[in-house]
Amino acid sequence: MKCPFCSSFDTQVIDSRVSEEGDTIRRRRRCTACDRRFTTYERVELVMPALVKRNGTRVEFDVNKLRGSLNLALRKRPVSTEDVDAAVARIEESLLVSGLREVASGYVGELVMGELKKLDQVAYVRFASVYKSFEDLGEFVKAIDEIQVPSKS
Repeated sequence: MKCPFCSSFDTQVIDSRVSEEGDTIRRRRRCTACDRRFTTYERVELVMPALVKRNGTRVEFDVNKLRGSLNLALRKRPVSTEDVDAAVARIEESLLVSGLREVASGYVGELVMGELKKLDQVAYVRFASVYKSFEDLGEFVKAIDEIQVPSKS
């Protein structure tokens, strides 16, 4: 590890501790050249698959875009930030466990629709109307029929 003060590569680890969450390791280091101390953090780097858009271009997965899409669909809806964070985490986990290096953007869209269907029906229809490019009222009715639970008479 390079010293941030003198740029020497000769440093020693004095102390290592696991964070409370268990996802990072905090290391106290000492530079043997200038004798100054500094802290480094070590965490796992997860590589998300690239997204292949409908036009064939490839882009990096952007969790902020995902969160923005969910928040836009859920705008002015009674869904907590914690529920949105959990949905984002489930989508990210689905992408990671797929083991794929590339996924179609449509697959991510379907994951988003599945999460929105569980979170809020109005948000689901909002997102589906844009995602599926609804052309007429019939497509809205079909989407609503998909999420309605048949009533017991």
